Amino acid sequence: MVGPSPGATPPQAHGHGAPGGPQPIDGVRHVIAIASNKGGVGKSTVATNLAVALAKDGAAVGLIDADITGPNLPTMFGLPAGFQANSEQGLHPIQRYGVKLISIGFLLPPGSPVVWRGPMIGSGVKQLLRDVAWGELDYLLLDMPPGTSDAAMSAAQDVPIAGAIIVSTPQPVALEDAAKAIAMFEKLTVPVLGIVENMSYFITPDTGQRVEIFGHGGAEAAAEDHAVDFLGAIPLATEIRAGGDEGRPLVEFLPDGAVAAAFRDIAGRVAAKADVLARMAPPQAPIHTPAHARPAPGQPPAGPAPSSERSII
Repeated sequence: MVGPSPGATPPQAHGHGAPGGPQPIDGVRHVIAIASNKGGVGKSTVATNLAVALAKDGAAVGLIDADITGPNLPTMFGLPAGFQANSEQGLHPIQRYGVKLISIGFLLPPGSPVVWRGPMIGSGVKQLLRDVAWGELDYLLLDMPPGTSDAAMSAAQDVPIAGAIIVSTPQPVALEDAAKAIAMFEKLTVPVLGIVENMSYFITPDTGQRVEIFGHGGAEAAAEDHAVDFLGAIPLATEIRAGGDEGRPLVEFLPDGAVAAAFRDIAGRVAAKADVLARMAPPQAPIHTPAHARPAPGQPPAGPAPSSERSII
C-alpha cells in the first residue's frame, strides 16, 4: 500500500458500504471487532493480548489498529513510530509475536496528529480491511476507536463481522458507554460475543490484599441485563501496564501467570463463540438490548457521507 503521508491528505470516502452488502475478505474466516465506546478502559491492551493468545494457540491472526486518530498498537508491540514512513512499500502489515499487524502509526512520526473528518476515518478503516494482502487468517481483530460513529459503521457495512467484544471497567460511568456500544452493534446487526471487565480488581504486592478500585462485577451484571455473555475479568496489574508501555505483551512474556491465563481463557471463549456463530444462519435481528431500545425492523444504519478528498492508499 503506497501513498503520501496521512497527515497531509485524507483518504477518499467510499460511500455507504460494499455494493450488495458486506463482502467477505478473501482468506479471512472471522472478523472480530473489539470496542468500548469509551477511551481509557484498556481496549487496546485487551486487543493486543487476545491477539497474541490466539496466535500462541496455533491460530493465524491479524490485527488492525482501527483507531485512526489515536493509534497505540505500535507502542504495545514494541515498534517505533513512523518506521514505515519512508518505505518503498508504503504502509504494510508486519508479523510480531505471531500476529500480522497494521497501523497508521507505522507512518506517523512521534506526536504527529491525524486530523481527518469522520467520513475520512471510515474510509481509512475500509482501506485497512480491503487494501491489505492479509492472506489466510483464522481471525482478523479490529481494535476499534472509542465512539459509535464512522469507523464502526464503515467496518460493519463493508465486511461481515463475526462478532464484537465489548471492553469495560466495572464502574457505572464506563458501563453506560458500554451499553451504547452494545446498542450500536445491535443496529449494525453485528452479534455481541460478550463483555470483558478490565481493571476488575487489584492485588496489592506487599500484602496480597484484593482491592476493588473501580468497583467489581459491574460488567458481569451489565452482560446479564443485555443478554450477552460475560467473557471474563482482567485485574488491574502493573505487569499489564509495563508490558503495554514496553511493547512486551504480557501473554507473550509472562505466559505462566494468572493474568495471562485470564487472557487465554477469554480468547478461548471468543474462538468458540465465533466458530458456533459461523455455523449458524445470520440472525435476523440480534437481541442484545431490551426491546424498547432496539431499532425498528429493517431500519438501516446511517452511512458516512461521500467526500471528494484523495485516497492515500
